[in-house]
Amino acid sequence: MKLKIVNGTILTPFRSIRGGTIVVEDCQIIGIHEGPVDVPEAVELDAKGHFVAPGFIDIHVHGGGGFDFMDGTQEAFLKIAELHARYGTTAMVPTTLTAEKDDLLQTLDVYELAHRNNTQGAAFLGMHLEGPYFALSQRGAQDPRYIRNPDPLEYEEILAHSSSIARWSAAPELDGAIRFGQRLREKGIIAAIAHTDALYDDVLLAYENGYSLVTHLYSAMSGVTRRNAFRYAGVIESAFLLDLDVEIIGDGVHLPAPLLKLVYKIKGADRTALITDAMRAAGMPEGESTLGSLKNGLKVIVEDGVAKLPDRTAFAGSVATMNRLVRNMVQLADVPLLEAIRMASTTPARIMGVDQQKGSLAKGKDADIVFFDQDFTVNLTMIQGKIIYSA
Repeated sequence: MKLKIVNGTILTPFRSIRGGTIVVEDCQIIGIHEGPVDVPEAVELDAKGHFVAPGFIDIHVHGGGGFDFMDGTQEAFLKIAELHARYGTTAMVPTTLTAEKDDLLQTLDVYELAHRNNTQGAAFLGMHLEGPYFALSQRGAQDPRYIRNPDPLEYEEILAHSSSIARWSAAPELDGAIRFGQRLREKGIIAAIAHTDALYDDVLLAYENGYSLVTHLYSAMSGVTRRNAFRYAGVIESAFLLDLDVEIIGDGVHLPAPLLKLVYKIKGADRTALITDAMRAAGMPEGESTLGSLKNGLKVIVEDGVAKLPDRTAFAGSVATMNRLVRNMVQLADVPLLEAIRMASTTPARIMGVDQQKGSLAKGKDADIVFFDQDFTVNLTMIQGKIIYSA
């Protein structure tokens, strides 16, 4: 079946095309035109003057709609994928929290089942294991009961258990973390720096040994510090200096406008991916919630548009959706719309190695498309040519 998208402003990687036409056949884009075009037997889809953009790709997300991936059920995976599709996410990387090995193995098993049955929500691009190899001093809302150093016996068992791991976040200064990064690189898995008190030399060594991404820049990591009166660059400064990719929680709370502007100014749209880091309360009313599994997760409070620990000493994950992140980059950080779209689509696709198929509107790519209005409210989400959500 052919589909013709008309009457929208098409956001390509290089320009906006007002009144252009996108032609979709089955699951792929087969043409992008500057004006009306005759496509015999095509079904016409009216964008009603809205922006027509590539679907958003969220490479770090924990939950939404009252569910968390650590719930360990197929229903949780599928409901989270459906919830975020309503806000323009067409592909995502489900993310764990620090946990016991058996819980991680179970989550990986459930992922593989859900991946096969995911037909109504954002596509899955593989799992992200966030932890358990973190610095206790930078645990944030990660449960300290499960934080530990990299153990080859443990991580080799996990790596052998599942081929669905796409990325793994760890603190590179820990004993064994460099060999861990090397092992991930050997397996084709993205090694990311997270929840860490590393200094520049630690980050440089990690960069040289497989670590290529910084998980939620500024959150749960070291900045400039003093030791015995001498100043040292932390992970934040190292991320700016080295050729590392970074991801940021652009909810306007984890990072206020000046820091959003600073990251964009230094790293640019090609090195910065927007992530929600959303927990189960995304898309839900504010109030009490749980971070992680309902069985043994942490109780949190959702207020002021963010999740907090009960004592309000730290954030406990975001409740953002991808359209909110794009809006914030444009309205709070003064980023041009096409650049904000790049941070939400093209750059995360490149980081995850799927940029030949996804991440931009171009001939031959997957028909992962989102319509949104001037307020960044999503009106339609299409995944591989199938309309998943329509307002």
